[in-house]
Order: sequence, then C-alpha cells, then structure tokens
Amino acid sequence: MYIELLKKEVVPALGCTEPIAIAYATSKCKELLKDEVESINLFLSANIIKNALGVGIPGTGMIGIDIAAALGFIGGDSKLELQVLNNVTKEHIDKAKSMVSQGKVKIELKENCDKLYIETHCKTKDHIAKVIISGNHNNIVKIELDENIILDNVNNEFKNEECNIGRKITIENIYDFATTVEFKNIEFLLEGAKMNKLVSDEGLQGDYGLNVGKKMFNSTNIVLGGDSLQNRMVASTAAASDARMSGCTMPIMTTSGSGNQGITSTMPSVILSAELRKSDEELARALAISNLVTIHVKSYIGRLSALCGAGIAASIGSSAAITYLLDGKLKNINYAIKNMIGNISGMICDGAKTTCALKIATGVNAAIQCATLALNDIEPMGNEGIVGIDVEKSIENLGTLGVKGMENTDKTILNMMLNR
Repeated sequence: MYIELLKKEVVPALGCTEPIAIAYATSKCKELLKDEVESINLFLSANIIKNALGVGIPGTGMIGIDIAAALGFIGGDSKLELQVLNNVTKEHIDKAKSMVSQGKVKIELKENCDKLYIETHCKTKDHIAKVIISGNHNNIVKIELDENIILDNVNNEFKNEECNIGRKITIENIYDFATTVEFKNIEFLLEGAKMNKLVSDEGLQGDYGLNVGKKMFNSTNIVLGGDSLQNRMVASTAAASDARMSGCTMPIMTTSGSGNQGITSTMPSVILSAELRKSDEELARALAISNLVTIHVKSYIGRLSALCGAGIAASIGSSAAITYLLDGKLKNINYAIKNMIGNISGMICDGAKTTCALKIATGVNAAIQCATLALNDIEPMGNEGIVGIDVEKSIENLGTLGVKGMENTDKTILNMMLNR
C-alpha cells in the first residue's frame, strides 16, 4: 500500500500544478477539436483561482490562468498530464499570448463544487468540447463533445478514496514501513531528490522571484545565517521554490499534488544527508518518511486548503525526516510533529506566487528547530492549544482547524486577491 501510495502521490510536474491542471484540461479539449479555437471559458473553484492567479507559467514570462489555458490548448500534450507543457515552442507561446490579448479566455468562479474543480469549455466555429477535472489535478471526470458524453465519472469516489488512504496510515505505520522496507522498493524516491536538487541549484544561480534562497545563500551579501548547515538547508529549499514560482522550465517532483510540497519534503533531507555523509539508502528512507508524513497530514488538511501545504504539511514531513537522519526514533519523530503543530499551524495559503519561498523558508527553519527539540525529548503537553494528547490527535486537530475553522478565511483571502 505504501509503495503504491508514494508512486501515486510523488510524481513529476512542469510548473505550478493548479495552472498546469488547467492547461491539461484545455489540452484534452484540443484532442476533440480540429479547427482554430474561438473562445475558452473556464469555470473554476475558488481554491483553483487562488492558487493559479499569480504564479509564473513556464517559458512565457507571464503569470496566471488565461495564459495557462491558452497555452494548454495551443501547444499542450495531454498524454504528459502534469508535464503537459513540456514540448511547447516559442510559436506556441506567441499564439497563446495573442489569444489572451484578444480576450478569448474567460474565467468564472464555480460555486458549490469540490475545492479542486476545473471545468473548461473550448469552442470552435462548429463544435464545443468540455472537460471537467475534480478532486485531483489530473483526475478527469467528464468529457463532452457537442453535448455527446464521452466520459462521465462525475460521481466517482476518487476524493474520498484518496482521503481515506491517507488517514488509514499512522505515523507509527509510516516509521515501521520506512525503516524496514527493502531499499530497492523506495529507491525511485532518489530520482525526485535529484530532480528537485537541479531546480534548487538553478534557483541559487539564476535570478528568480524574490531570490529568497539565493540571497540567503550568497556569501558575498549580508547573510545573518552565515554558511551554517541550517542556513544551507533553508536557502536550498527556498531557492527551488523561487525558480518554480517564477516559471522555471525545469520539472519538479511533487508531493500530494504540489511542487512546493515536493520541494519542501525533499530538499532539507538532501542537504542534511550530504552533510552527514549518509548513504543513498538512508536518504531514501528519510524521503519515504517525509513524503508519507506529508501525505498523511494533507489527508486531513485537504488537497487545497486555507492552510499552507508546503509551509505546514511538508515542513512537518521534513521535520520528521530530519529527526530520523539525526538518529531519532519513533518517539522523537512524534515529538517533532507535535512541536511543529504547536509552532506554525496558522500559516495561511494566499495562492501560489513568489512569496511561497518565504513561507517555505519559515517552515524549514521551524522543522530544524522542532527536530532539535524533539531529539532532546522535548514536546508540548496534550493540553496546550491545538496540540492533542498524542500525535494522531494533533494532526486531526490541525485538519479540523484548516477545513472547518478557516472556511471563511479562505473566502476572505480570495476576495482580497480579486478586488485589488
């Protein structure tokens, strides 16, 4: 179950997954249509709009929903799913920009739907194709051509199934699996580490977004953290987000549908294991812990949420992995997770954009701090704030905060973003 879950939830993507999912939907429409598109109408959930509105689209120098939709139709390859824009050319980009400038892409808010919901209507002179994605970034539930239904899985149980799998596992189960599974069965996680390290290196060398990682890492600038291991772990992770949020054309290994979560689940362990001269097997086991803990926490928070998935869920996963790499046992990992929930549980998600790198830097700093305390057998008591009597109750409480407690927060954030 764990290996299947990892292979399903740890997958590559080019670009931020919300606009890329929109591009994937329009590319599926293109398969059904032969003529030039006259209009693209998008009906999107609030959380999709929030996460796609301000993030860079690879290779375009532009941000946002309309260019992603246009480019998916013009040059996307639906067979590549979340790497749908891998093969776009300058000609494709120019045509997509022209389509956007002509106002051919329209966006509307879809009410009373899944938090992850994308409905695309692509119209040519004589035909109209419709595609709906729901529950997961590549989960197409409906395809229509001229009102003839080609696929209809609208009532499938994808969302509940994924949520249930994530909730069925426990931190103890994760630890037992990650420390006993044969190395060959989790060795594939190292490919994600290599992929994300390349993007991190690009972020450290290039000029992306706020340059959070680069400026923290660069010794020629004023760096309060200096060349410490902690600063390198934070800077290297933030640098990958800098690059990704600014439209870097390199793929990222995602976790639970998010590249920033994949980055945060991966990079701290990559840097720490290199410093400690850990083996590939030890790194793979740490990555299994980090990714599975992230998946477990996300099953309570939700795939899209008012809470920052990278800054909270993936940073919790990284804190657990850091604790493991520093020879912590199950109890120490439990302490680290509870420390994290007592620390950064209020970090909001206000969409994908360059400042995600700041939140990731904060999350990784907290992950290191909380792992350090955990290795010294320090944990909050079960009567302090939202921290529960044990680690599983603490994670459940965090999910309740994000799903029930912050519903109005999500609406308020989106209103602020749309009414500038």
